[in-house]
Amino acid sequence: MQPRNMSMSGVVDLAAVKAAQEAKAKAEQARAEAARQGGPGAGAGVSPASLVIDVDEAGFERDVLQRSTEVPVVIDFWAEWCEPCKQLSPLLERLTQEYNGRFVLAKIDVDANQMLMQQFGVQGIPAVFAVVAGQALPLFQGAAPEAQIRQTLDQLIQVGEERFGLTGLVVDPNASGDEPQAAPEAPAGPYDALLEAAVQALDAGDLGGAVQAYKNVLSDDPGNTEAKLGLAQAELLRRVQDLDPAVVRKDAAEKPGDAAAQIAAADLDLVGGHVEDAFGRLVETVRRTAGEDREAARLRLLELFEVVGADDPRVTAARTALARVLF
Repeated sequence: MQPRNMSMSGVVDLAAVKAAQEAKAKAEQARAEAARQGGPGAGAGVSPASLVIDVDEAGFERDVLQRSTEVPVVIDFWAEWCEPCKQLSPLLERLTQEYNGRFVLAKIDVDANQMLMQQFGVQGIPAVFAVVAGQALPLFQGAAPEAQIRQTLDQLIQVGEERFGLTGLVVDPNASGDEPQAAPEAPAGPYDALLEAAVQALDAGDLGGAVQAYKNVLSDDPGNTEAKLGLAQAELLRRVQDLDPAVVRKDAAEKPGDAAAQIAAADLDLVGGHVEDAFGRLVETVRRTAGEDREAARLRLLELFEVVGADDPRVTAARTALARVLF
């Protein structure tokens, strides 16, 4: 069977925004640091072996759909009797390890999982798909050349980063389990004083000082989870501190297609604890708008994801909703 290219044009955002570039750089630095040190930070990563998994119908929602809200998942549909599969599958497994957490490979035996094969509309194998934030994308069919596969994977990773803020997993070469390992307790680190200063600035209402303190930590330690969360929260509070809620709500109600009005209202929604309202408002704004307005709404949604936290089920649901309106 000859390879059949699956174009991803219209999905990849060629005009990479600064925020996406910074997220990519930070993730790469964090992965490199964890792999190099093999100490605190590395222990919080996944094992290399867990990047390639066998998936069946029973575990598909957990192993593919849920995982795709954290990292792109590439699906390899194969069978024991398929000769081209014997060429493609080892290549995909090797590339998965080489890309070091930028995506996860899920292998599905079509003979044992006919329902999944039908749901994806697989006409012949090998067939390779991807799932990003719950959204399925066809990649290619047949034993494609390695250069073509690399190009497709690079595009897929770009989609995950720029559209959904998925920067991949940190891989710990010393980990042996299939799940992320708990990081060992460590003595007070070099950033504790800066983090404490940020908290004190927040308590004193000095939002600008808090933002700068968190940025100082992230400039040296891009993977610092506490600083990333604190920065997102401080920036949100700084954005809303001078807003008149009544005016913002009125503008948002009267101008449903005005991206700026909806973005401001979403900030207020989140500060007020109405998380699902904030996410739903921005997803709908992305659906309604185009160009710079659409991009502004999408980026603000990614910022609010950071405030709430990637593990929150409301973030998972909103990522999936965002995927539906973007693709």
